[in-house]
Amino acid sequence: MTVSSPVRFPDASSRSTMTRRAWWLVGFNILLPGSAQLLAGDRRLGRFGVVATFILWALAILSLVLFFAWRPAVYAVVTNVIGLTAIQVALVFYIVLWIVLTVDTLRLARLVRVGPTARWLVAALAVAVLIGVGGTANYGVVVTGATRDAIATIFASGQAAEAVDGRYNVLLLGGDAGPDRLGLRPDSISVVSVEASTGKATMVGIPRNLERTPFSEGSPLYGPFPDGYDCGDECLISYLYTYGEEHPDLYPDAEAEGSNPGIEAMRDAVEGTLGITLQYYVLIDMQGFSDLIDALGGIEITVAEELPIGINGGPVVGTIEAGTQTMDGTTALWYARTRYNMTDYERMVRQRDVQVAVIAQFEPANVLTKFQAVAEAGAQVVRSDVPQAALGYFVDLASKTKDLPIATVELIPANGVVVERPDFDRIHQMVDTALAPTPESE
Repeated sequence: MTVSSPVRFPDASSRSTMTRRAWWLVGFNILLPGSAQLLAGDRRLGRFGVVATFILWALAILSLVLFFAWRPAVYAVVTNVIGLTAIQVALVFYIVLWIVLTVDTLRLARLVRVGPTARWLVAALAVAVLIGVGGTANYGVVVTGATRDAIATIFASGQAAEAVDGRYNVLLLGGDAGPDRLGLRPDSISVVSVEASTGKATMVGIPRNLERTPFSEGSPLYGPFPDGYDCGDECLISYLYTYGEEHPDLYPDAEAEGSNPGIEAMRDAVEGTLGITLQYYVLIDMQGFSDLIDALGGIEITVAEELPIGINGGPVVGTIEAGTQTMDGTTALWYARTRYNMTDYERMVRQRDVQVAVIAQFEPANVLTKFQAVAEAGAQVVRSDVPQAALGYFVDLASKTKDLPIATVELIPANGVVVERPDFDRIHQMVDTALAPTPESE
């Protein structure tokens, strides 16, 4: 710029010149933050703003390229506490820089010398863009912070486990710690098995009243129950959670590894029942589960026939109509738990319906618009030993799972399973068949 430059050294007595200059400065600030300062203000501040802007553009382009070319790398960053903290700090930095550059641009524009009508239009444009960009970035800060806090609360530290027989098997427990029960008792027991190469998922449902659970010789429960879980009376698999909690010496390292003795007892029981290895667990508080469903905006389920709401021996407190409908958290919880004149096995199927429907609701756009509520609800109702280091990989795997149908296997009498005296060899065969490698994985 020369001394005669009308941008740096304008004729302040000419309103038309000052008006055009103000529009140019505000436009440059919007298109390339820092350029207004290079043209008419503090060049050092301008160079800093322009360089910072180019770095932001480069990072955005790099992220976009990686998202399409190497998506797991992006997921690894956005599911890592350190990575999320860095993103949050960067966003705060750019918000502050944007405010400083915009306010300084308005100072340089010398609005008092601008035409009366244009004066307010120039200011309104600068402020509107400032609010739009700053507000978007601020939402990013909130989302990033909520994600980081949820990850730190829900997931464990440590190293990721390897796939076993090409699969990741996750124990999913629906905890029911109501006021009428002593401690927590798993109300829903299932396993989500995901094929590592394709993302194809299979859910195996286990009745909570399954008896005579076997244990492998390496299990701490094999010592007290070498011939399977036999407590002398009604020995249901769900009771083993309480047994584990009452005998913490069996699993002395559980808490340090992000679990507890009750969960580890259930893990051993389910491994013995299905004949597979479980790398991880997820424990969900069923009562709080309704908050998560509400945060997602409800779930869509097709109800086969009108369903009375209530408990056997008690009054009917409502009904769930037949047909496809969107359920809020309370209705979905009743759908999953009601047992009025019904068997536990019918309820198991409905619980699986709810689980699949929740998975379907985790669409990126849906979660993003409601992210803070989803993250807060998830942190309150979910506990897991899935390590933070593995989250990026599992998010990528889950994106494949969502595009495929989820198969289900229910270990119920209708499928030939006698819960009082199960044929575990037959159960193992059923599970092996259901989890056989798909042609795509070979």
